[in-house]
Amino acid sequence: MATLQDIGLAAAINILSAVIFLVLFAILRLQPMNDRVYFPKWYLKGLRDSPSRSGAFVRQFVNLDFRSYLRFLNWMPEALKMPELELIDHAGLDSAVYLRIYLLGLKIFVPITLLAWIILVPVNWTNNMLDGDNVVFSSIDKLSVSNIPLKSHRFWAHIIMAYIFTFWTCYVLRKEYETVASMRLHFLASERRRPDQFTVLVRNVPPDPDESVSELVEHFFLVNHPDNYLIHQVVYNANKLAKLVKEKKSKQNWLDYYELKYSRNQLKRPVKKTGFLGLCGEKVDAIDFETSEIKRLSKEITEERERVIMDPKSIMPTAFVSFKSRWGAAVCAQTQQSRDPTAWLTEWAPEPRDVYWQNLAIPYVQLTIKRLIIAVAFFFLTFFFMIPIAFVQSLANIEGIEKKLSFLKVIIEISFIKSLIQGVLPGLALKLFLMFLPAILMLMSKFEGFISISSLERRSASRFYIFSFVNVFLGSIIAGTAFEQLNSFVKQSANQIPKTIGVAIPMKATFFITYIMVDGWAGIAGEILRLKPLIFYHLKNFFLVKTEKDREEAMDPGSLGFNTGEPQIQLYFLLGLVYAVVTPLLLPFVLVFFGFAYLVFRHQIINVYNQEYESGAAFWPDVHGRVITALVISQVLLMGLIGTKEAAQSTPFLIALPILTIAFHRFCKGRYEPAFIRYPLQEAMMKDTLEHAREPNLNLKGYLQNAYIHPVFKACNEDEDEDEDGEFKKNWGEESVLVPTKRQSRRNTPVPSKVSANSSPPSSLPDVVEEHTQP
Repeated sequence: MATLQDIGLAAAINILSAVIFLVLFAILRLQPMNDRVYFPKWYLKGLRDSPSRSGAFVRQFVNLDFRSYLRFLNWMPEALKMPELELIDHAGLDSAVYLRIYLLGLKIFVPITLLAWIILVPVNWTNNMLDGDNVVFSSIDKLSVSNIPLKSHRFWAHIIMAYIFTFWTCYVLRKEYETVASMRLHFLASERRRPDQFTVLVRNVPPDPDESVSELVEHFFLVNHPDNYLIHQVVYNANKLAKLVKEKKSKQNWLDYYELKYSRNQLKRPVKKTGFLGLCGEKVDAIDFETSEIKRLSKEITEERERVIMDPKSIMPTAFVSFKSRWGAAVCAQTQQSRDPTAWLTEWAPEPRDVYWQNLAIPYVQLTIKRLIIAVAFFFLTFFFMIPIAFVQSLANIEGIEKKLSFLKVIIEISFIKSLIQGVLPGLALKLFLMFLPAILMLMSKFEGFISISSLERRSASRFYIFSFVNVFLGSIIAGTAFEQLNSFVKQSANQIPKTIGVAIPMKATFFITYIMVDGWAGIAGEILRLKPLIFYHLKNFFLVKTEKDREEAMDPGSLGFNTGEPQIQLYFLLGLVYAVVTPLLLPFVLVFFGFAYLVFRHQIINVYNQEYESGAAFWPDVHGRVITALVISQVLLMGLIGTKEAAQSTPFLIALPILTIAFHRFCKGRYEPAFIRYPLQEAMMKDTLEHAREPNLNLKGYLQNAYIHPVFKACNEDEDEDEDGEFKKNWGEESVLVPTKRQSRRNTPVPSKVSANSSPPSSLPDVVEEHTQP
């Protein structure tokens, strides 16, 4: 059980670590050679140039202006200067709203912390309940509700504060939901034109014996959306082609490395081994080998590309369908297209850079099976992770282990060693065990078949949150309680065990305090240092970079990482809300995290991160829902805890809290969530009308024609665009005629098919049936 001395040592170590990281960052960011590591966003925007290479050779790498080192903390006020509207224009709405999650934490917990310390801490401290109980405790636990005697009237203070904390949290959540919903609608209304505003993803296209997928999609939308359909792009299974292109790029990087190495020492040609990882096999000339490999891959890429285009089996029953207006796309994306609810499924297309192309090749019928498999795998992953959690808790509860492993007592009882083990190692060990979890959860999400990077991150974040709740929160409490109160469990009767657990739950606050300091203090400071990108940039710069373009590709700006960052934040919401009434001592540590993280990530968003996609803050309903979940969990745990205190008269008053909280969530879900899942037709029409007035001759078909072509095809199609440009000059009000199709079930289709126009129709069909003019 961590004592006040252990917590003090942990705080000193983590604060010192954070200060060291910040000082190193402040120094490294001033060096010219690191400029692209700490300011990559400005380079990608073309608003920053490499430091001048004129003057002394040393000045090209090291900043010799010693006055700049006196202002090494200037990055802090600079990070706060940019207004929110400018930040949205600079980094996007996703980034700006992500920062509001940290502000939400500050808005909720600053008043809660003040009230808890003014009212609850004195109420808890002025008792001696723990002194008379047969449980293991420390002086810190005397600040918790565990120190309140059984059947005490002081529990009314905790119940009243629980109501106040709940009402305040709900009030802040509603105001923030309203603000973010308004920001999203304003952003969508003022946002520049993007292909996804006009495009719908169509999945599960039913097979047809007479027509190809492309012909079927075209004819279906010409018949059912004759006034709005514009163009479509079928989806190819180009995963093998993408792997070949990726492999060729890797070989090209190695070739650049060997050529650069040879240019520096032309007396000796570089060699390599052709075996596994270059560790075994025949020695060959590295430059000649990589050149021959690139030629081989280029040939395979050409052959595979032709096979994909010509093979009908490579065409998936999926297509991106674009419309002449946002209004037409909104109608299609938000309505059922067919009598069969499992066919012609439509949804808003992700923006092109958000598409995860590999999963578009997964047949729709396989998705349910894949998600069932992952659900089972996730259950077992969560279950078996209890083993390392139990190990972490054994470190956090040394006193309980000493009795069983007495030979370690001599070492453990050394004051510094004991404080280090209990105050630092548990949080550090848990952080290390969780290090590889996000990658595992992301692989699971990819296997499930989600078709956009944003949906992959949201799904992974959801699983990470569940995992954190079950293992990090509940697992730590259950395992820690078992280790701490092992002696009590053995000696007490079965009906006394719930009481012991109820008393012990607040005592786990000391473990979570150590975890917050490791993960939320030192961890956040390590994020701004960017040690890994710094090392990799200089390695690439030395071994691979030959041109400015190579140097730009060597930069690794990274992104926010919603799948890892948001569940981390939600864990702190959970800890803060659960322990606000139970152990208020934890709240200042949570406040430091929210304030420090807001400052660091605001700096990173302005100067470093280059977001992969823009979803218009579509993740906010998830954020709101998880805070509500944490609030309900805190209320249920408080009911259980007070129930173990035999306060039967006061416990029923807590039953209303989760009921009111869930009712509040349903109100917010109905009032604000539609803004995040549907696009109002009124907004779409207004934006279309303004665009028509400003750009009456807009060539929308030319703008959209290549937007959703697989990235591996785009380079090959660039030369074809110029030759076909004249075809895309159609006006939106152009007349069209009905032409025959191959399908026997629908003989007449508006607008000539670019896919089947040259095919000979059956003799039983008329050449042209009638003319059809659009209104």
